[in-house]
Order: sequence, then structure tokens, then C-alpha cells
Amino acid sequence: MPADRYHHGALRRAVLDAAVEAISESGPSALSLRDLARRAGVSHAGPAHHFGSKEGVFTALAAEGFTMLAEELETVSSGSMAELGVAYVRFGLQHRAHFEVMFRPELYDAEDPSVAEPRERTWSSLSGSARVATTYADQVSSEVTELGAWALVHGFAMLAASGAIEADSPDEVAALVRGAASMMFREPNGAASPREH
Repeated sequence: MPADRYHHGALRRAVLDAAVEAISESGPSALSLRDLARRAGVSHAGPAHHFGSKEGVFTALAAEGFTMLAEELETVSSGSMAELGVAYVRFGLQHRAHFEVMFRPELYDAEDPSVAEPRERTWSSLSGSARVATTYADQVSSEVTELGAWALVHGFAMLAASGAIEADSPDEVAALVRGAASMMFREPNGAASPREH
């Protein structure tokens, strides 16, 4: 049986990396603590001792994913709905294992502060940009606007990740996201949308 040769922080990272690998191969439903221990090269008790359960592993992954996504969205200096959408879809493609867990709240403790705070930051970026951009439709509530923006970018991320969108490169996917966003949202301050160039 392998020894837990990692110190506390390194064991956590090793188990999370193993979880990303396992989810990338087989999805979250196939995850087991025993397999994580094998992949990380630690004793069978290592992941359970550190995370408590599979839910603990998923909670840590969701927290990490939402933190990375929030930071990604917060770097979009223009605040453009189209560019936020591109950043969101790019994250979904680059961090597919995290993405699969983040939006499956039945897998983890959604009320854990480590998840709730970055999830709120993510939502704040998306909803704030959608409200500022406004839609082309008349008499649409802010709730519909915000959910429509999320559905648009999340739908593109899921379709792109599954290969359902026929695109030869991430740039091609980005162009599709910008085009779709420009159909739904006017850019703030009179900035030209991609279709107006």
C-alpha cells in the first residue's frame, strides 16, 4: 500500500488533480475515493481523511472551478457581454472536469462558503454585464435578461465541449459566441457590436 508521502497541501492538490483526470476520462458519476487514492499514489484512506467523502472532493472542485471562472470573467476589462461570453466558453473548454461538477449542485455542498462566494462573483459578472448591455427585445425583465445571457453562454460552452458545434478552432467558437451575443444584446455606451463592424 502506498504511503501518504505528501504534506497536507500537496496531498490536497494531488487528489484534486487525480479527480480532474478521472472526471475527464469517465465523468463525475464514476469517481471513487479508492480510484483517486490509486491515481494520486497515496493510501486508500488519504482522500477520505482529507476530504471526508466524494461530496467533499466535488465541493473542493466546484469551489476551485468557480474561483477560476470568476477571476477569468473579472479580467474582461470591456465588460462586454460578448467578451464575457467568450471567456465563459473558453473556461468551459479548458476546464471541462471542473465545469462538469460546478453546475451539478447535487454532487457537492452548494452552501459551502468556498463555493458560494466565487459562484456569486461569477453570477455578478454575468448578470451585471447583461443588465448594462440590455436586450434588443422590448419589455424584457432583468431576470429574463440575466438568465438569457447565462443560458446563451452556458449553452455554447456545453455544445462546444460535447463537439456538437462544428468549429475548427477555439477562435471559430469565439466568433460564434460573439455573433450570437450581438443578436441579443446591445453593447453599453453605444459601442459597436460585432455585427456592426
